[in-house]
Amino acid sequence: MPTAHALTRGTPSRAWRTRWHDWWLSRLPQADQTTLTHRNLYILPTRAGWMFALTLVLLLLASINYQLNLGHLLTFLIAGSAVIGMHVAHHNLRGLQLSLHPADPVFAGQAAPVDVTVHNPTRRPRYGLGLRWQDGASDPHALIWTDVPAQGSVTVRLTRPTRHRGRMPLPPLRVETLFPLGTFRVWHWWRPASQLWVYPAPETPAAPLPLGSHAEDGPACLTPTGRGSDEVDGVRPYRRGDPLKWVVWKKVARLAESGAGHWVSRDFNHPPMAELWLDERTCGLHDGEGRRSRLCAWVLQADALAIDYGLRLNGTDIPPGQGPAHRRRCLETLACA
Repeated sequence: MPTAHALTRGTPSRAWRTRWHDWWLSRLPQADQTTLTHRNLYILPTRAGWMFALTLVLLLLASINYQLNLGHLLTFLIAGSAVIGMHVAHHNLRGLQLSLHPADPVFAGQAAPVDVTVHNPTRRPRYGLGLRWQDGASDPHALIWTDVPAQGSVTVRLTRPTRHRGRMPLPPLRVETLFPLGTFRVWHWWRPASQLWVYPAPETPAAPLPLGSHAEDGPACLTPTGRGSDEVDGVRPYRRGDPLKWVVWKKVARLAESGAGHWVSRDFNHPPMAELWLDERTCGLHDGEGRRSRLCAWVLQADALAIDYGLRLNGTDIPPGQGPAHRRRCLETLACA
């Protein structure tokens, strides 16, 4: 399916309009908060407004031609109402304060929700406010309409589709209104500074986690780190009747050197934790995006099992760990590497 820019390539007027529009938006400052003032609001008649103006001209010509005093009165009365409507439309946006909340990270292919809070510090309510993304990939008619009460705030949720991993800048936002008559459109362009984190789409169904390796015993099974007792390192005090092969002789020797002559046995209920490395070279896939999708699925699995895991990708080594911060660091590395 051709994109919006491909469609405008064949028509010189639309292509010129698109280039001028992109150049104008690139000159706007980037900020996550903005206040609408008379300096950054624009107003033009709508299509209905131009038809309304043409109707007034015809009424005026007919009144002059037939010398209708009531026709003159009606014409100027309607024209005065349109002028007042223009000022009301401008004041419907003037003074509003908008702030954008950073969006939560999403996986490629998901729609990212972006919340925009509209605050009205004045004592008059605002009606018929529309918000939408201002770029070629968005539907120009996909407006989210809302009203803002006097001295109140309203949060509007916009969605942004994602296709590729990485840090995606948010496109400009357009705030507009047609209130009260629909004959004038008042709008404001806003460039948010926030960027959206898009993680690789996890592989579905997810492949099994690779085996971890223990420094002394070789390959080991992966188990969660949570334990139901106070014993650590997968050992416990020696009990009468334990086979000698269960005794951890290296640990007994270290305890003897330190003056503590206790024997310890392996605790098979809590085996030693394996060292799990998620390495792109062991994924078994040749496609770069496929490897990242599999690594992403492994990160999610290891995090759900509370396993210490590390990540190796493109010469970057993240040491084993766990927790939300470690998970976020691994996923961000997969998104940008």
